[in-house]
Amino acid sequence: MKDITTSKEKLLKKIRKALLEKRENPYPNFEDQPLYPPADDMLEVMFAEQFTAIAGQFVFCEDEVQFIENLLNLAEERKWHKIYCWEPALQQVLQQYEYPYFETDKDFDQAQVGFTLCEALIARNGSILLTNEGMAGRRLSIYPPVHIVLAYTSQMVLDLKDGFKLLKHKYGNNLPSMITNVTGPSRTADIEKTLVLGAHGPKELFVFLLDG
Repeated sequence: MKDITTSKEKLLKKIRKALLEKRENPYPNFEDQPLYPPADDMLEVMFAEQFTAIAGQFVFCEDEVQFIENLLNLAEERKWHKIYCWEPALQQVLQQYEYPYFETDKDFDQAQVGFTLCEALIARNGSILLTNEGMAGRRLSIYPPVHIVLAYTSQMVLDLKDGFKLLKHKYGNNLPSMITNVTGPSRTADIEKTLVLGAHGPKELFVFLLDG
């Protein structure tokens, strides 16, 4: 007699048979194994390599004086005149060295640079962890064509899960309503698979990393 068992029935029979046959797990500790090999490089080096590989621009500064000097040179070179900064801690740094900035959203439609802090830097993939908890809110890191982030080495972590641990430790159960992970400048390749930067956010992304 011709076997009329369908492929689906055959598959289900194999599954039932496998479930009935008790076998030891050949990989008992598989779920406990690390997803990535151990990191050999310093986190700062790893972040810089990953960040620049995705078109980010990284600047390491030994102190605030060097940071202001680099910022002045960059602003002069790019002819930036409308730099917006709304976070008090960052404003304090700029005020100390009399660096000009906009502290309100007046003429925000003409903003050239949005200047913010961050929650953490993720070394594994060169990402920046941001929230809307600070005065920068949701707009300052998205609307201007250039986004500059000031970060500190103490904010550097290896993986995204480590970044979330920092958020949990900092905010407890009152997590910000917006948590975003920025990996390089805004980009899309929807049209004819041609990569375009700045399609729905900043075209350029800078990270100034200070020791501390």
